[in-house]
Amino acid sequence: QLQLVESGGGLVQPGGSLRLSCAGSGFTLDYYTVGWFRQAPGKEREGVSCISSTSGTSTNYGDSAKGRFTISRDNAKNTVYLQMNSLKPEDTAMYYCAADPRDYVCYSPPEAFGFWGQGTQVTVSS
Repeated sequence: QLQLVESGGGLVQPGGSLRLSCAGSGFTLDYYTVGWFRQAPGKEREGVSCISSTSGTSTNYGDSAKGRFTISRDNAKNTVYLQMNSLKPEDTAMYYCAADPRDYVCYSPPEAFGFWGQGTQVTVSS
């Protein structure tokens, strides 16, 4: 059974940090492009960050995440991370990871990703 499992979410004060994890089960993430997305209540799903399968190139989708969020891989743990620093209340959302074997899906709509996790909640509040 192929699964993606997110973890690491929780409650954090503004200016704090969290590291989200996306662990693969039943397949090896080394060969997959992995993206992080988020969705706040009443809002559309938006891309946060993405790392390509072949080139290893990472990108942040929005100006809000640039300089604050970093995506990385640990192939030994079959896990992709999203390090989030300087968190703001507007970062509050359900965060999802998604994977796809194609190397170009970082530049495609979120619907292009073939595998999705169940999400982990991030709440930024004082």
